[in-house]
Amino acid sequence: MGLKKRSKVSAEFSMSSLTDIIFLLLIFFMLTSTLVRIQPFELPKSDSKTVAPTSTVVTIEKDGRFTVNSKEVSSRDLERALRQEVRAAGNSENAVVTIVAEVGTPFDDVVRVMEMANRLKLNAIIATQPKT
Repeated sequence: MGLKKRSKVSAEFSMSSLTDIIFLLLIFFMLTSTLVRIQPFELPKSDSKTVAPTSTVVTIEKDGRFTVNSKEVSSRDLERALRQEVRAAGNSENAVVTIVAEVGTPFDDVVRVMEMANRLKLNAIIATQPKT
C-alpha cells in the first residue's frame, strides 16, 4: 500500500515587517522626546484689579513650608487646619481660600492645596503679582 506523506503546512509568521515598524516608531519617539523641553515657570502675573473676599489664606513657600492664616502648619496637617479655619470663619458656604505661593514654589504644592479646597467644597483663588 503506497501511502503518501501529506505535506505539512508551515504556520510561520514573518516578523521582518513588524520589526521595521517598531524601529521606525522607536526612532520617531527618540527624536521627538529630545525636542520637548519643559522649562520651569513663574507663577502668573496679572493686571486684573479684581479683589475677592478671602476667609482663609494659605501661604506656600518654595522650601515647602505651609501657613494657614499666619500659622505654620505641616504638610500632613494642612487639610485639617484648613477645615478648622473655615469652620471658625462661620460662613462655610461662601468660604474662599486664597493661595499665595512664592515664586519658585513647585506647582504640585499649589495643585495639592487646590484639590484640598475642592474636597472641602471651598472656592480657591490664586493670588498673583501685579504686572509692572
